[in-house]
Amino acid sequence: MKKIVFLCVSVLLIGGLILSCSKKEEQKAEEDDASLSIPVSQDMSLQNILDKGSFVMGLDDSFPPMGYRNEQNEIVGYDVDLAREVTQRLGVALVLQPIDWNAKEQELNTGEIDCIWNGFTITEERKQNVLYTPAYLKNAQVIVVKGDSPVMTLGDLAGKTVGTQAGSSSVPAIDNAPEFKDSLSEIIEYKDFLTALMDLDVEGIDAVVIDLVVANDNINRSGKDFRILEETLEEEEFGIGFRKSDNALAEAVWEILLEMAADGTVAPIAIKHLGADISMIGR
Repeated sequence: MKKIVFLCVSVLLIGGLILSCSKKEEQKAEEDDASLSIPVSQDMSLQNILDKGSFVMGLDDSFPPMGYRNEQNEIVGYDVDLAREVTQRLGVALVLQPIDWNAKEQELNTGEIDCIWNGFTITEERKQNVLYTPAYLKNAQVIVVKGDSPVMTLGDLAGKTVGTQAGSSSVPAIDNAPEFKDSLSEIIEYKDFLTALMDLDVEGIDAVVIDLVVANDNINRSGKDFRILEETLEEEEFGIGFRKSDNALAEAVWEILLEMAADGTVAPIAIKHLGADISMIGR
């Protein structure tokens, strides 16, 4: 009887010891797995670009001098040259993807493009859906009229017809000046600024609300008899837009731009396309 009791107790003790060791080993394994499974970063946006070997830049290809088609139908411009150097330093190919500017955020968030980089104005509203880099260029919303126009001030446009580009930051700039907007006879939204300027040239409209950099470039390159009113609607800044989750990619692009500014690469690109080194990168 004593032998039977002794054997039963021994079995129970051995079983408990085995179970205890098993639980400790299982717990240690779980801890090891947990430590291995904690990622350095859950943001794979930069690595995804490096893995696929290309960077798709969404842009409006009729927005000179930031991005536009030259006489050979090649897409060129200030933003294009910056992006080309950035992607070269990243070791990936640059893919230029013209988009409907009115649907730019949808193109970004559905993964059709990797960024919006083409005179993309930073606004509080857009920040809700887009991750911006710091500003890289100053801009303003201005009014362009024909050289012989009697219009000298915003007030002189009362009862007149004004054009602008649909989906551009000129639209909210007009909305943010309700007194000016209410004074106008009509606001026509065109597919791009160049079409609006052509309509202005043939006197189909009285003025165009437009980005300053685009207005200056068009006047300088076209030789058209246009002038810019001294009064502006809004001061603004351009940034590069990424998906809200793509912090690693946005940071990598901005770090390279800072390197480019520091080593003197940005200045000649700005002078070439903008007429002066007015870049904000690193300043």
